[in-house]
Amino acid sequence: VQLQASGGGLVQAGGSLRLSCVASGRTFSSYVMGWFRQAPGKEREFVAAVRWSSGSTYYADSVKARFTISRDNAKNTVYLQMNSLKPEDTAVYYCAADRAISSATMGLARSYDYWGQGTQVTVSS
Repeated sequence: VQLQASGGGLVQAGGSLRLSCVASGRTFSSYVMGWFRQAPGKEREFVAAVRWSSGSTYYADSVKARFTISRDNAKNTVYLQMNSLKPEDTAVYYCAADRAISSATMGLARSYDYWGQGTQVTVSS
């Protein structure tokens, strides 16, 4: 499995960015795709996840109503639309994937075996 994340950048507070994660190497119909982020000096934290088969989505409380995760089956791509960005959203964002992750554990980084390389998001105040 290969995951290629892109779309990060520098944006002012209140702005928007859309991250993309292109997945290859497998058929992902049974996978959960997640986005995590890691700020300097902090642990990697869950942002959002989507079940590829059903499209069910899950969000961290800190990003609910601001971020939207979606997937495009034809392009094998998962997106993270980030609106109303705040300086505290500044981090390296990683996409991740694995099979058969339960709803109880999809917020845990250790549940995912496959990771993309990360893309930097910087939100200025």
